[in-house]
Order: sequence, then structure tokens, then C-alpha cells
Amino acid sequence: MSTSKVIAVDLDGTVTWTDTLHESILALIGNKPIFIFILPFWFLKGIAYLKSKVAEHCTLDVSTIPYNLLLIDWLKEQKAKGKKIVLCTAANERVAQAVAEHLKLFDDIIASNTNTNLKSGSKRNSLEEKFGNKGYEYAGNSRADIKVWAGAANAIIVNASKVVQMKASKVAIVSQTFHSKRPNVSDWIKALRIHQWLKNLLLFVPLLTALQFDNIQFFSTLVIAFISFSLCASSVYITNDLLDLESDRNHPRKKHRPFASAKLPIALGVAFVPFLVGASFWLARIVGSDFQVILLIYLLLTVAYSFVLKRVMLVDCLTLATLYTLRIIAGAAAVSISLSFWLLAFSVFIFLSLSLVKRFAELVVQAQKGENTAHGRGYLVSDASLLQTLGVSSGYISTLVIALYVHSEDVVSIYAQPIAIWLVLPILLFWISWVWLKAARGEMHDDPIIFAIKDKASLLVAAFTAVVFLYAGTGMVF
Repeated sequence: MSTSKVIAVDLDGTVTWTDTLHESILALIGNKPIFIFILPFWFLKGIAYLKSKVAEHCTLDVSTIPYNLLLIDWLKEQKAKGKKIVLCTAANERVAQAVAEHLKLFDDIIASNTNTNLKSGSKRNSLEEKFGNKGYEYAGNSRADIKVWAGAANAIIVNASKVVQMKASKVAIVSQTFHSKRPNVSDWIKALRIHQWLKNLLLFVPLLTALQFDNIQFFSTLVIAFISFSLCASSVYITNDLLDLESDRNHPRKKHRPFASAKLPIALGVAFVPFLVGASFWLARIVGSDFQVILLIYLLLTVAYSFVLKRVMLVDCLTLATLYTLRIIAGAAAVSISLSFWLLAFSVFIFLSLSLVKRFAELVVQAQKGENTAHGRGYLVSDASLLQTLGVSSGYISTLVIALYVHSEDVVSIYAQPIAIWLVLPILLFWISWVWLKAARGEMHDDPIIFAIKDKASLLVAAFTAVVFLYAGTGMVF
């Protein structure tokens, strides 16, 4: 086995687990959405030009992207033995320089510029021009690296598929292999946030409040609507995760999300979003035109939230409350049930409270880290006490709506035992107080849905509330 005093190392998918161009484009679009219309014109001038312009308009935070620490440690060992470590990448020179300054590992940098995309044969030519044929070892991960390995003294294979490994072994002597865990079903379940589909059970609320839960036709229609809404919601979750990579990586729990941790590639996530949206609206056609309109409004509002509204303080929480309420409206539209003023009013206030508790919990986490602001949001840590006041007040107002509802004519005409609904008041007051008490102690999960699923008190509250409404509606508990 021949050796060399130079180890040239690829960046994307090798030193990092992610693709810095994809990261940069998402960061650019997330901060300045107008650039989504400019990117195609840059691309028409060539991939090198695109990389250059993206790097010029977007400063990627290279301190947060996930690195291949096992490879980096090995490279440090090789450097200690006297080998020269060169970062040789198709990424733009600005990005390469930023990574080099952060890692403080590389002795030299060879990267793409405005005119040259340093990939495959172009990368091999640059390395041979500088170090000669077989004058370097090369660490890479993709099909594009096969030509580079063919001119290297040794091939160092990192995070490559079996096909790439096989082809590399045919053109070069493989001296080192670094394996990685491939994406699995569990990663996709987390990315789709299947547990969040529980929110879409709100579509069934109009059916229950109208005491039509025994209507098989309505129920089957709502099942299709539920799946449609869930697929649409998952497309939004993926979009949010892709746009929030940097802020998620600064969060103690969110940094483990599939895209933030690079367990799933960004490109695959981007490709999957339109597929989910298409499947969602295909199912929505079966449900009906009114449901389609509500679903479209939901999608447009969530897109606006992802790009702009989530950064505007208070507007973000009001938007989240609206999105929850839209689920109830969509359920009513799916089966043509009229919604009462009381249900809509209760929905807005209770979900505003939950949205505020979500933001409050995030600020508590930032305060524990010694931060002054919430990354990617419009809040200061000092705003926490005000959000707490607004959230508790909103939750208690939702209880007041229930109290007023009990005295309305709607209750008498619908429920067999309307007075029983009074029992919901202490149950709801307890739960709202419980949720905010947990949040104040720093024991609230950043996702209230996850908290409710795992919290025994919340599950008991849900069970008692269901029993009360069952008795109020039918006069029977079982």
C-alpha cells in the first residue's frame, strides 16, 4: 500500500454529515424568502455561480452544523504524525474558509469559486496539479469522488453507500473506511411527527359536540379528512424543520431532530414535501370542496408562519391558535355541521393559552442556558413573565366561555343532562393551572402535545372530561 504525506478531505457528507450548499440555500430562503425567485436565475449561470452568490448573501453558521467527529479525530491523529491535511471541496471558498477557521484542522484549502465548480474530474485535476498523480490520499463519500480516488495513492471512504464503496475499491486501494448509520423508518416517523397527528383529532370535535358520533357516514368522511389534514401537517412540519435548522441546533432537545442532526438528508426532505401536499389534496377532493378550501387556507397560513409570522412576537402565538381552530372548522366543513359561537370562542382562548405556554417553555430553556433572546423568535427572555400572565389569563377565559355556554339555549336543546357540564369547569381550571405550574418549574416539554401524552394528570383530565360530556349528552356513563 502506497502512502502520501498529504490527505485531501471532502467537506459535504464527509467532514460534515450534511450538504453546506443545501444548508445555505435554506438559511437564505428562511431569512429572505424573496430569494426563492432569484435562485433559478443564478442556477442558469452555472452551479459555481449559484454557490458563490448564495455564499455571498448568506453567512452559514458553521459552528452549529453536524460534523463527523470520528473522522475529524482520526485526521487530527494523522496530522500529529506529520501529514498535511487539505480541505478539498466543491463547496464555495467562503464556506470552506469558515469551516477551516472553525475546526482549525486544515493546512490548506482548495475550493470552488465563481467560475469553477471543484467536483469530480475538476477536483482531481486541481489535486494532481498541486501534489502530482498519486501524490495524495483522498477522503470522500459520493459517486463524484470516484474519479478523484482513481488518481489518489489511497482511498479513504467516508459515509458512502455500498455501491460507491464497491466502485472505489475497483479504482483505488482503500486504506480506511468510516461507516455511518443509514436513515431508517424511525427517523422518518420522527420527521413526519406522527405523534402530532393527535392534534388533527380536533376535526372530530364538531361531530362530538353535535352528538353525531354514531353517524357512520360522517365518521368515515372525517377519517379521510383526518388523514388528508395529517399529511398536509407533516409537510409543514418538515418545512419548518428545514427552515429552523440553525435554531433547532441551538436547542437542547430539538437538535436531535432528524434534519437538524443530519440523520435525514435535506434534499430528501425538500423532495418529500410536495409529495405529501399532493397526497393530502388528492384525499381532500374525496371529502368535499368546503374542506379543500379550509385545508388550502391552513396550508397558506402555515407557509406564512414558517417564513415570516413565527418571528413576529405575539402574532406567532395568535397564528398557532388560529391553526388549531381551523382544524375544528375543517371538521365541521367536512360533514356540513354548523359550528356554535361558543365552541369557536373556547377554541381560540384555550389554544392561545397553549401557544403561549409553548413560547414560555422555550424562554425558560433559553434562560437556563444564560441567553437573552430566543433564537429565531421575536422574544426576549425577560418577556417570559408577561407571556405567563397572558397565557394563564387566556386559559381562564376559556373556562369562562364554558360557564357562559352552560347557560345558553344551545345546551338545553342538545344535551340530555346539561347541568353536568358544570363539572368540566373545575377540571379545566385544574388542568390549565397544572400546565402553567409545570411550565413555571421548567418541567414543560417544548411541545405541549408531547407533555399531555406523557403526563398522567393530563390523561386523567381528558378521561374525566369525556365521561362528563358522555353523561351530559346521553344521560348514561356507559
